[in-house]
Amino acid sequence: MALINPRALHHLRITVTDLARSRAFYEGVLGFTVVAESPGDPADPVVRNDPDQLYGGVLFQTEGLLFGLRPVADPDDRFVSERVGLDHLSFLVDSVGELSAVAERLEEAGIEHGEVKELNNFGLSILSFSDPDGIHLELTAAL
Repeated sequence: MALINPRALHHLRITVTDLARSRAFYEGVLGFTVVAESPGDPADPVVRNDPDQLYGGVLFQTEGLLFGLRPVADPDDRFVSERVGLDHLSFLVDSVGELSAVAERLEEAGIEHGEVKELNNFGLSILSFSDPDGIHLELTAAL
């Protein structure tokens, strides 16, 4: 028997360098809705270390998961997927057709992205791109 038996992933928070820029990206590109935000100044060290103030960040509601931004990273820092920790985040969409449509919209918006790739061994197609801090994002659809 396992020591812990979690039922699901409840929330995920990523560290960002520029809260306003990242918030605009996740609202505008991924359509996430803010459900809570810090009442304090994200530049205040007390706020940035206080979970009751969301560390100066925001929380978005996605389907089945809270997704947060925490603005505590050095402005010159960048995400590196090859270091220990997070590799990428993947969000589910309804269809492969939606992946193709999103690729076109990303292109029109000037957001770099990969090609829609079929992973036949897994029954999935994916589309990869990155957020403003270089955090790798992926959209996934069943084949």
